Amino acid sequence: MRIGFYQYNPQFGEVVTNLDVVTAKLEQADADLIVLPELFASGYQFTSQAEAQQLAEPVPDGATVRCLMEIAKRRKMHLVAGLPERSGTRCYNSAVLVGPSGFLGCYRKTHLFYEETQFFTAGDSGFLVWDIGPAKIGVMICFDWYYPESARTLALQGADIICHPSNLVLPNCPDSMPVRCLENRVFAVTCNRIGTEARGGKERLTYIGQSEVVTPKGVIIHRASRDQEELTIVEIDPTEAREKTLNRYNDLFRDRRASLYKL
Repeated sequence: MRIGFYQYNPQFGEVVTNLDVVTAKLEQADADLIVLPELFASGYQFTSQAEAQQLAEPVPDGATVRCLMEIAKRRKMHLVAGLPERSGTRCYNSAVLVGPSGFLGCYRKTHLFYEETQFFTAGDSGFLVWDIGPAKIGVMICFDWYYPESARTLALQGADIICHPSNLVLPNCPDSMPVRCLENRVFAVTCNRIGTEARGGKERLTYIGQSEVVTPKGVIIHRASRDQEELTIVEIDPTEAREKTLNRYNDLFRDRRASLYKL
């Protein structure tokens, strides 16, 4: 299976321009699965709820999802991408999964970070896994990685690959995702963005790049730079994520003692 990410610098509010950039880049991609950043076409640093409402789109009927579906159908690939979702009067920080057959589903971010709490409603979808044929994929968004329960919930539902659209500004995630993969024996594709935003007099946000693909044994197959655009595709065997045995005596999931975990 050929999987990867497209790390780039979206321009805030320039949805059409950002979609054009992504469309042109993915015309060069020969892959089964590509992950794009969190809020990949809208930009991240909102200054008001009104601005979030204006840039948010219905799912799956908005322009961004329609564009992604066209790319997926034409290129015969699956895409996971973040966008602001509008549902009634609420906005969610969401990620969609589309494939050659069309729209497959939507995940709403569970753990909102920093000022996201001012503009978005905390997600109510729960953690979701989809079977796309060669693999089962789960989705979490950016700050979700900070909560081990996110990746564990996806792994317990059978995810082989965790797709992780992100707009990371804290430094910890790139070195932590190998632990998430090791403790769950799953692949992960974290797709971050690059660049900076300092809108409306707000504190400047600098996105750390370093998108990466990690194996079930915690090995980083490839990590992108901190500040350069990059389309990366690697080849994996998703069945490696289905082997939870550590040695002749230990099985990672069988040996869980859930009755003693005080959650």
